[in-house]
Amino acid sequence: MAAQRRNLMQSHQSWTDDLPLCQMCGVGTATNCVYGPDGKGTLSHPNEDGHLRFRGEDGCFLYGVFNGYDGSKVASFASQCLTAELLLGQLNSSHTDNDVRRILTQAFDVVEKSYFETIDDALAEKAHLSNYLPPHNENVPFHQLSPQSQKVQERLKELEREVSGGATAVVALILNNKLYIANVGTNRALLCKSSSDGQNQVLQIGRPHSTDNEDELQRLAALGVDSARVRQAGQIAGQSSTRRLGDYRVKFNYNEIDLLSAAKTRPIIAEPEIHGSQSLDSVTGFLLLMSEGLINALESAHGPEQANQEIVAMVAAELALQTSLEAVSQSVVERVKRLHHDVYVSGRQRATYCSRHEDMTLLIRTLNYPLADGVLTPTQGGRIYPVSVPYSNSQSTSKTSVTLSLVMPSQNTLTNGTNTASTLEEGTPTPGLLPRPYLAVFILG
Repeated sequence: MAAQRRNLMQSHQSWTDDLPLCQMCGVGTATNCVYGPDGKGTLSHPNEDGHLRFRGEDGCFLYGVFNGYDGSKVASFASQCLTAELLLGQLNSSHTDNDVRRILTQAFDVVEKSYFETIDDALAEKAHLSNYLPPHNENVPFHQLSPQSQKVQERLKELEREVSGGATAVVALILNNKLYIANVGTNRALLCKSSSDGQNQVLQIGRPHSTDNEDELQRLAALGVDSARVRQAGQIAGQSSTRRLGDYRVKFNYNEIDLLSAAKTRPIIAEPEIHGSQSLDSVTGFLLLMSEGLINALESAHGPEQANQEIVAMVAAELALQTSLEAVSQSVVERVKRLHHDVYVSGRQRATYCSRHEDMTLLIRTLNYPLADGVLTPTQGGRIYPVSVPYSNSQSTSKTSVTLSLVMPSQNTLTNGTNTASTLEEGTPTPGLLPRPYLAVFILG
């Protein structure tokens, strides 16, 4: 049985090996880092994030960012299994919005069940071996245990490493030029749409499933959980997410976790919250999928108030400079990493929040938004749109502002997509994110 399940995991990967990558997408990553007193960073664990970016048939595109923890197993499995469940003939252009939402929900359910099937033998062995340990064994020093108990302890540690871990996920599906977002946990999706007058909307699609999400707290309270305690604690079994993939502790052993012990049924779920469809007809801009690590690093450095606008401005600035989306994504991630580090070494007020950061992943999908491939000056019919973004260089740790003048072709007509309150949680105009920009940079003290 275990061999069959391993074959299932391998088949998910082999089935998706031949799927083409989307060329309208770029991904940037950075590993976690813990700073020492001298400002030098060290890696605390291997990268646990994952992502996917495939082009299917019938005008279907699939993207995802996965924030793994306690290992990368769940993030890796989810990216492979979700792709197999969504891009191997399950979706086509005849499907309605309800069909798509149903298929997305089913895919996440399959991922969750399939993952636990791959570790259920290890979980069973773990439960069996635990019966051989004497009561209160955890308080006995290892060298004082009997040889048999030592072997059991070592095997239990191996099994724990094998079965532990989970992941949060944000997935974007484009079908029939309509956008669907499926979210489980604390990653983030932003849709940036340009208008014909040079203004741009930064739209956060959905809210994180976290311990300060009122809807999630109400859901937990309805199950008998003390939501006030959850809010005060800020974390459940080491994570802030109230929805996650994997993590057997909160799925099967939740009655042993103090915060969750009163729950009538499983409180931490893997059911996605699905937003869409959002029409992309006539939309010019870009879609951003960000891991929790990237969001937290930027918010730790500059505060949460303008994080969405800041990341969008950084992306716009790099799109004006770079000739590949991979370079754009990586440059933005490196910029956030540098901002975070500079705040830490500066000793300023927010330095205490920046002693470490987790793995970061940024996925950018452009929407009718060409990369920089030439220079257009105002005398050639362009229009100028200023964008103010944070900036710091290697010589200074002070936070200054960079004004980017984006010169755009005046003959282009850009229109917004439809803004539906049911799918878009936040809409904030920000100027200057338009195609084919000419970039002038002024550093203001």
